[in-house]
Amino acid sequence: MASKLLRAVILGPPGSGKGTVCQMIAQNFGLQHLSSGHFLRENIKTNTEVGGMAKKYLERGLLVPDHVITRLMLSELESRSDQHWLLSGFPRTLAQAEALDKICDLDLVITLNIPFETLKDRLSRRWIHPPSGRVYNMDFNPPHVHVRTHVCFHSLTSLW
Repeated sequence: MASKLLRAVILGPPGSGKGTVCQMIAQNFGLQHLSSGHFLRENIKTNTEVGGMAKKYLERGLLVPDHVITRLMLSELESRSDQHWLLSGFPRTLAQAEALDKICDLDLVITLNIPFETLKDRLSRRWIHPPSGRVYNMDFNPPHVHVRTHVCFHSLTSLW
């Protein structure tokens, strides 16, 4: 008898720790950690059609619209139909959740509730290196090379 594949999602606001929690759970339970941010960066880097569409929005400081991120994520999920996975960063809207619901039944949804002041504090210390997409935290994961942050780094608060 075949075992059921686990499908789980972690929800929470930017800075709540979705990615960190996902990594720990995925590692401890043998799940694939699927991150919408990772898939976006990879598709932009490899210049796929969806990556090109997403890049146009991100370059203007806009969120990637539902139809673009949903197309990307559903394609990624369908290619992993035989794997257990834990998803972070998707869905973020009702339209995305409805699209996800059409292709799979979730077994578990974890919601992270973090006080606003904690989120604000975390996000004010989060930075990204645009050419590489690497994410840093000035408290516990600062860049290895000293750079002028106002020139080379941008806060993620407007992107997430």
